[in-house]
Amino acid sequence: MTFKRILFLLPVLLTACAHQAQPGPAPAAKQSTAPEVPQDGVKAEQPLNLPNLELNAQMVYEFLLGEVSMQRGRPELAAQVYLDLAKTTRDPRVARRAAQLAFEARVFDKAVEAFALWQELEPQSPLARQMLYTLLLSGGKLTEARPHVEAALAAEPEKVDRVFMQVYSLLARYPDKPAAVDFVGSLAAGYPKVAEAHWAWAHLLESAGRHANALDEARKVRELKPDWESGAIQETQFLMKDNPQQALAGMRKYVASHPDAREARLFNARALLEQKQYAEARSEFRYLAKAHPENPEMVFAVALLSLQMGEFEQAENELKETLKRGKQDGNTVYFYLAQLSEAKKDDVAALNYYRQVHEGEYAGPARLRVVQLLGKAGKLEEARAEVQKLPAHTPQQKVQAILLEAQLLREAKQYEAVYRLLSQSVEKVPGQAELLYEAGMAADKLGKYDQLEHYMRKLIQLKPDYAHAYNALGYSLLDRNVRIAEAVKLVEKAYQLDPNDAAILDSVGWGYFRQGNLEKSLEFLQRAYALNPDPEIAAHLGEVLWLRGDKAGAGKVWRDGLQASPDNPALQAVTKKYQP
Repeated sequence: MTFKRILFLLPVLLTACAHQAQPGPAPAAKQSTAPEVPQDGVKAEQPLNLPNLELNAQMVYEFLLGEVSMQRGRPELAAQVYLDLAKTTRDPRVARRAAQLAFEARVFDKAVEAFALWQELEPQSPLARQMLYTLLLSGGKLTEARPHVEAALAAEPEKVDRVFMQVYSLLARYPDKPAAVDFVGSLAAGYPKVAEAHWAWAHLLESAGRHANALDEARKVRELKPDWESGAIQETQFLMKDNPQQALAGMRKYVASHPDAREARLFNARALLEQKQYAEARSEFRYLAKAHPENPEMVFAVALLSLQMGEFEQAENELKETLKRGKQDGNTVYFYLAQLSEAKKDDVAALNYYRQVHEGEYAGPARLRVVQLLGKAGKLEEARAEVQKLPAHTPQQKVQAILLEAQLLREAKQYEAVYRLLSQSVEKVPGQAELLYEAGMAADKLGKYDQLEHYMRKLIQLKPDYAHAYNALGYSLLDRNVRIAEAVKLVEKAYQLDPNDAAILDSVGWGYFRQGNLEKSLEFLQRAYALNPDPEIAAHLGEVLWLRGDKAGAGKVWRDGLQASPDNPALQAVTKKYQP
């Protein structure tokens, strides 16, 4: 290293060590006359006891090594070098630098060692003590941390409340809840008049499942500090589990006497919302929106509540007000405006709003609704063009886009186009179960039964546990009244794989009907109908009831089915057959 570079670093070195003494025996210590500069309201610390050491070549080398290590992106080495120097020099400033470097490098053990050394060399430093117990508590070393926390509590009585709040924040997610409870409880016992001590202990008791004890402590907090917002919120939060109405009444009383308690009002609004007291919750959010006009989120909450309450005109005005106030995520507001427009049966406005959702979590759903609304409006080609714009970077995204386009064609009753799209897509995106299944069902719709069987066999080979593939093939055979024994085996296999699916239960029941076993057929069809009163299930169930002699029961099932689905061809055919 050049002499010039060493001269450049000398000011750094000289601020890290005591001034260099003349050669000869060094005194034990020399007191600095420059006190620490107070920061953030911290009292000026006592003058440091600094060692009177000669800056030798080895120290210079180690200081240089530490600084160069930092510059070259090796913070762990720099921390180790400074820690070794601190041990050698016994200089609190070097220990402080070592602690800082070890902390920034996230080297836990070295950081604990460095902060411990710094506190030993500068015992009056509250920062050294605080950082030491912070690290120990964060690392789960409660026993080692305890004397340092106790020292912090004793050293600055005026800051006891802050210490308890900080200790709680460090232990809130500590996995050993009973240990955390014992730690804070034993500390809090020495400070019975400190509300924050009871508050911290109460929260830890609650997280440990000791609800009754937690509520008792929360009530002590309110007795000691009745105007404290955090105490009022805590008691309400705990009491909500036992008596929500009493809890809300207490919070209502608190916010009435503390109108500017923003967090309490926000908690109250959310608690009311949780209890489905929408009107009162909306009143609270309105108060907050008026008190804090810079926060558009409050107006947005009011709008959503109006929407929940079915007050669409009011909700629309409030959502637009949210946009005026500059809500950062305007995409969300546009999505809800679109939803509101759909609820008002104004598809044109809904389409316009959906098209303004460009990013965020609602971008995907908005694009889908654009496609569906265009399809609903009969703008098939425009809808298909929108499908082509959907993200299709992964096989799954490609499949979803294909299925959406197929649905558009199906709703337009273009069944040949549906089959053509799906059969081509099976080749373009191979190995996709959903495509194979839908292609098979499209083939079945057109009476292409060989193709149906081809796709379902291929699907079963691809996914042997795909219950609906067995069911689709089996039911197609049953419906055509061919290869009945084979069909029954297929639907029974589907039933083994998914015994609670209504469509599969219906197929099994219809299979037993084809075999002439009306008792077993009735059992499965009734189970299917109970799960889903689908018109085709109703047609099957009614026919079995009729053939067993229960014509009144059959008629009721058919009437109910026709009332819900008057145009269903299966129901129309069966009633015409038995009730011409």
